[in-house]
Amino acid sequence: MQVNTTTSQSSSSSSSSSTKSSSSGSSLDYNSFLKLFMAEMKNQDPTEPTSSTEYIAQFATFSQVEQSMQSNTKLDSMLSSLALSQADGIIGRTLTSEDGSVSGKVTAVRIVNGGALADLDSGKSVVLGPGVVVT
Repeated sequence: MQVNTTTSQSSSSSSSSSTKSSSSGSSLDYNSFLKLFMAEMKNQDPTEPTSSTEYIAQFATFSQVEQSMQSNTKLDSMLSSLALSQADGIIGRTLTSEDGSVSGKVTAVRIVNGGALADLDSGKSVVLGPGVVVT
């Protein structure tokens, strides 16, 4: 079957716009997925249509990915909450870094992207992690 250049150009421009929209946004929501799904259905080859099983598999995969992303967001939130609740226990205690080069009394604890950061009375900060000693 021969495809004319107009159809080829429109499908290539729609695929490039799809690529732009997915690369510009970091996530794909249900509305975007449904738009892509409808575009795929409109532009499929009528002599070889995509089976409904493939559509359901695509939707199920998308749903699983979205649920995983939501679970990761909730886990990050829980870890931050746990770190804050544990922070109260080390304020006022003496902390020594893993290599022993930084030591001092903890005056405050901040939660940052890398985890918890303890501010010491000496003005230095230590990332709370493996090897840090609290006395």
